[in-house]
Amino acid sequence: MRVSVIAAKKLDEYLLAKKRNHIFTLLRGKIGRKMGAKREEILKRYESLRVADVSDGMDWCMFHDVGLMSSVIRPIFRTRICGIARTARYIPTARKIPTTSADEYDGFVAMWYRDICPYPFGEKIERGDVVVIDASGLDVGLLGSNNVLAFINRGVRGLIIDGGCRDTDEIIIQKCPVWCRHISRTMVQGRIEFAAMDGPISCGGVKVNPGDVVVADGDGVIIVPRDRALDVAKYAARELERDKKTRRKLYKKAALPLDETVR
Repeated sequence: MRVSVIAAKKLDEYLLAKKRNHIFTLLRGKIGRKMGAKREEILKRYESLRVADVSDGMDWCMFHDVGLMSSVIRPIFRTRICGIARTARYIPTARKIPTTSADEYDGFVAMWYRDICPYPFGEKIERGDVVVIDASGLDVGLLGSNNVLAFINRGVRGLIIDGGCRDTDEIIIQKCPVWCRHISRTMVQGRIEFAAMDGPISCGGVKVNPGDVVVADGDGVIIVPRDRALDVAKYAARELERDKKTRRKLYKKAALPLDETVR
């Protein structure tokens, strides 16, 4: 009798756990769809906004001087992007470079990129992401024409790095949007190593959380907290329309043809 009671109890526990897992799966799917819809809405609301507009929107939401990266984080060429932050962090290394032959050095470099300084966030990229990297401000070529184009091909809208980018002539030809602290020349081995991804980072003096909104253009870079993104966009769009309206009048007075910035 006791065995039957225990068996019945275990069956009840199993069925309850199964029910909970089913409910969790349904909720997770529902939440995922909701977050996906909100992500698309955010991207649409920010697609025409300038950094200056977003800064104004932050003011109206009482985030004065919040989210604006240091002006040393500059675009390699003038362009604009908006997207959702995908974060990564790299730190200076204390590992020593061994003295080897040139042939052995090939293997050492390959090992460094594979095991010590990889780019694992590349496997997690979603279309609409902007990769934001805290590279400890180091003048090291963590980004270059090859890996930047690979990330763009995966759906990244651009990359922001508090550190270095090299091969900038090719990046300009490829039209890959990058904002960086340094125009660098070196490779990474013996200089920098991977630390973490998909967590809070500091970039250009600003805290960036995964999922925050990133807007970048010729004026620089601004970060908007994800939970206030739609509020900020509302007031930023209002300021943009006011600006267009007044500049249209000035264009007409100056007999200038209307362009996309005032239409």
